[in-house]
Amino acid sequence: MLLTNTPKLHCEFLLNNPENAVVFYVKILYNRAIKRVVEFAEGCEQPGKMRGNRRYCTKHKEWNVMNYSVQNIRNVCLLGHSGSGKTALAESLLYMTGAINRMGRVADGNTVCDYDAEEIKRQISISTAIAPLEYKGCRINVLDTPGAFDFSGEVVAALRAADAAVIVCSAKDGISVGLEKAWKYCEERNMPRFIYISKTDEENSDYNETFEALREHFGKKIAPLVVPIWDEDKHVTGLIDVLNKRAYEMQDLKRVEIEIPEDKADVVTEFNDALKESVAETSEEFMEKFFSGEDFTYAEMISGLRQGVRELSLFPVLCGSAINCMGSLMLMDNIVDLLPNPVEGNYHKATRQDGESEEFVVSPGGVPTAFVFKTISDQYGKFSCVKVLSGTLTPDMTMVNARTGESEKIGRLYVMQGKKAVEVKELDCGEIGAIGKMEKVKTGDTLCDARKVVSMKQLPFAAPCYSVAIYPKTRGQDDKIAQGLFKLNEEDPTFTLVNNSEIHQMVLSGAGDMQIDVLVSKLKTRFNVESELKTVRVPYREKIRKTVQKQGRYKKQTGGSGQFGDVWIRFEPNPEQEEMVFAEEVFGGSVPKNYFPAVEKGLREACAHGPLAGYPLVNLKAVLYDGSYHPVDSSEIAFKTAAQLAYKAALAEANPVLLEPVGEVKVTVPDSYMGDVLGDLNKRRGRVMGMDPTDDGGQIITAEVPMAEMSTYAIDLRSMTQSRGSFTFNFVRYEDCPAAAQEKAIAEAKALAEAE
Repeated sequence: MLLTNTPKLHCEFLLNNPENAVVFYVKILYNRAIKRVVEFAEGCEQPGKMRGNRRYCTKHKEWNVMNYSVQNIRNVCLLGHSGSGKTALAESLLYMTGAINRMGRVADGNTVCDYDAEEIKRQISISTAIAPLEYKGCRINVLDTPGAFDFSGEVVAALRAADAAVIVCSAKDGISVGLEKAWKYCEERNMPRFIYISKTDEENSDYNETFEALREHFGKKIAPLVVPIWDEDKHVTGLIDVLNKRAYEMQDLKRVEIEIPEDKADVVTEFNDALKESVAETSEEFMEKFFSGEDFTYAEMISGLRQGVRELSLFPVLCGSAINCMGSLMLMDNIVDLLPNPVEGNYHKATRQDGESEEFVVSPGGVPTAFVFKTISDQYGKFSCVKVLSGTLTPDMTMVNARTGESEKIGRLYVMQGKKAVEVKELDCGEIGAIGKMEKVKTGDTLCDARKVVSMKQLPFAAPCYSVAIYPKTRGQDDKIAQGLFKLNEEDPTFTLVNNSEIHQMVLSGAGDMQIDVLVSKLKTRFNVESELKTVRVPYREKIRKTVQKQGRYKKQTGGSGQFGDVWIRFEPNPEQEEMVFAEEVFGGSVPKNYFPAVEKGLREACAHGPLAGYPLVNLKAVLYDGSYHPVDSSEIAFKTAAQLAYKAALAEANPVLLEPVGEVKVTVPDSYMGDVLGDLNKRRGRVMGMDPTDDGGQIITAEVPMAEMSTYAIDLRSMTQSRGSFTFNFVRYEDCPAAAQEKAIAEAKALAEAE
C-alpha cells in the first residue's frame, strides 16, 4: 500500500535493495507527517508554536488538535503495582514530547494524570487518566491506571480502550502482586505488552535481579531491548539500545548519544543475538536465514519483533527512570515501531439486535460506532470517555444507544489530557476522546449508527465483596447521601448502594475499605455531607421447633360498646414453607368467618418480630380452631389483637431458635496460601466442600460459611495472601444458629434496640 504512490524506479530499487527499504519507509512517513503539519498550519491563518499534538493559533488564541489516521494511533495503558512509577512515567513521556513544559511530581500533587483532590491527598492514582501525546507522526494515547487493587475496575475499563499494555515494575521491588495481576489481565485478553523496569537509578534498585526474576517467572519470551549502564558505584548512568547497538545518557533532561562502554560490548552482542533468535522464530523464512548464518536487516528485525509482539511470542523489556526521563524516548520509539494500531489491536465481541454474536471489525470506513469505557462527572459537567471503533464522530450527529434503543444527539467532542478538555471537531476511528453532557449515557454503553446497531460486550467488573452500612452524621440527610453516591456511581460503577428495608440500613458495597473511604471523603468534599460507617447487620430469622396451642382473649369495656375477641390458635413448625401459613378448623360458628381475615392479619403482623431477638419468624403454620365472639362488642380490631396475644403467649413456650444465613464462598488462592486460608475458614465456622485446581497453578476452595463471619473477610483474605487471593460469596440458605453464636446475636439485638 505504501508503494502505490511511489515512482516505479524507486520500487525497483527497493526490491533489489531490501536493506534500504526501512530507511526509505521512514523518510516517506516523515515527509507525510511534515506535510500534514504544513497543511494544518496553512488552514490556520496565524499558526504558532507546537505542543505535543496541538498547534496554537495566534489569531484565534486557541490550541487545535491534529487528526491522525488509524495506522498512526497507539492506545497504550500503563499497568502495575501501586507505587511502581506509572504516573511519573506518563509525566516524563508528556514532557519529552512537548505536551507539557514542566515536569510535575506525584509528591507535589501537580502531575497531569493525578489531578483529583483525593489522588493528590493520598498520592496514589484512584481513576484512569488519559494523556495523549504526539511522537514521530503518531498519536500515543497513554492511559494511566491505578495500581491499588480496590480500583481494579478502572484497570478493566482502560484495558477495553487500549490495544496494548506497558506493565511497569520497579527495579527496587522486583515481581510484585500488581505485576502478576496486570500480566493475568493481559493474558485473559491476549493483549500485546511491554515490561518497563522503572526506578533503575534509585538506591537499592537492582535491574539484573529484577530481569532474572522476570525470565524465571515468564520464561524465555522475555526479551531485553534496553539495558542500563553502571558506573563503579553501581549507579545507572545511561542506557543501551540493544537493537541499534547505541548508548545514551541524559544531560539536563536531554538525551545525548555516547560510546558503548567496552565492558558492555559483549553483553550487548549477547542480547542482540538473543533478539535475532527470537526474530528467527517468527517465520520459516527468517528461521532458514538465521541457521544459514545470514544477518537480518534492520527492517527484518523490526518486522520480526513486531510480529512476535502481536503473536504474544515475545515480550520486550525496557527500562529507565521517569525522574530524569531516562529511557522515555526509547520506550516511545518501541511503542511506535512494535505495538499494534487500533485496527490490529484489541479483539471486540459484539451482539446484534437479533441476539447473535459476531466479531466487530475496527474500520475507519465503517459506520460510526463508539464504546463508552469511562465517565467523568464533576462540578464542571459530565464527560463520557469513548473509544471510536469505526467511522468518525462529529458534533450534532445522532446515534443510537444500544442499551436503551434510544437516539442520542452527540454533544461537543473533546480530547482529554488529565483534567483538561480540548474541544475538537471530530474523533476518527481508533481515537480516544470524550463527549460532553450525555446525561443518559452510562459507562459500558455502545453508541451506534442506526444502520447497524450492535452492543459491545459489557465491562467485566468484579462483584463487590466488602460491605458497610453508611449513615449521615446529621439526621435527615439520608437522601443527600443517596443522591451523592448516585452521582459518584456514574464515575465508578463498581460499587453498589442498597437501601435494605429488612435490616433498616443503607448498605454500601465495594472492592475494599480504601474504595469505601474514598467515597466517604468525596461525599464530604463534593456534596458537603458527612457520613459514618457501621457494620452491616446480619438478617437473622427465627422459628419454632415445638407445637403449642394458646388462647388469645381481648376484652375491653368502655362507656359505650366494648371490644371483644377470643381465639384459640395452634402454632406448628412448618419447614416446607418460609412464609407463614394460616388455616382454620372452626366448627359451629364459634368464630364468624368474617373475622378470619382479621385473625390472619394480626398473625402476619406479629410474625415480623420473633420472640428471641425481634427478627422475622419463618416456617410457621397457625391454625385457628376455636374461640368465641360477642354479637355487639366483637370487631375486626378485637380479633386481630386477640390473635397477637395468642402469638406472644405461645411462642415463648414453642422452643424458638435463631436462624442464621449461610452462604457459599469460593476462594481462589495460590497453592502456597492454602493452609492459612483453610485454617481461617475453620475459625469462621466454615465447612469446606471441595477444592479444584486452576489453570495457573492455584486452587479454588469451595466452602459454606455463616454470613455473620464474613463482614471483614475481604480485608483479611487480602492480608493473608498478600492480595493474591480473591473470593465470591452467595447466599444459600438459613440454618439453626449454634448456642454461643445465638447468645451473641441476641445480646447485640437487645443492645441495638435499647440504643434506638
